[in-house]
Amino acid sequence: MSLAKTTNTAAILAGDTSIVVSSATGFAGGYMVRCGDEMMRVTSAYSSGTTIPVVRGQEGTLAVAHAITSTVVCGTGADWAQQSGAQTSVQYPLAGKTRRVSTYGAAGAIALPTAGTDEVAVINGTALAMTLAIPTKDLDGTILYIVGDTAAAHTVTVASGLGGAGSNYDVGTFDGSGQCCLALIAMNAIWVPLSSPLSGTLTSIDIAIA
Repeated sequence: MSLAKTTNTAAILAGDTSIVVSSATGFAGGYMVRCGDEMMRVTSAYSSGTTIPVVRGQEGTLAVAHAITSTVVCGTGADWAQQSGAQTSVQYPLAGKTRRVSTYGAAGAIALPTAGTDEVAVINGTALAMTLAIPTKDLDGTILYIVGDTAAAHTVTVASGLGGAGSNYDVGTFDGSGQCCLALIAMNAIWVPLSSPLSGTLTSIDIAIA
């Protein structure tokens, strides 16, 4: 199955042993739930209804308070595993998300970050054409920095367009006069620019969106 996404209809306190959601579609006993950076497990006692009994602070996360209407995502253990390559369980460190660095020396696809971590994708070389797939729902809140290690006119083609704006806004071209960085955050299966909107008159280190 795929991850089910809903919201909580009541604030969640750090000591609560149940959560109340607007829709329980996709919830079942033993499934994993994410709210913010906390992972929870639906208890085997759950059968139906929007009040979900949970075990808090799973997968190395802390049980913390969550405001009303926070995003709640639920799925099986396999749904939460990394979608490409070997299937590995998602881990959320106690100290918060870690940040990993990957390097690309040839044109091609930038790999999606591992769920639970942020990523710095460093592009080496001259004017490489890179692509970026849409983020999976388990990446909500993940930050991806795409940065050139030298001044080069790299291009990054983002599936569905930046902010989900479509094909007219799906290619970012780095200004070759200086080193550039495109900072994105995953939200609702869309890559959203952290510095949105990108507009105005810039020089040397701007990224043109087309």
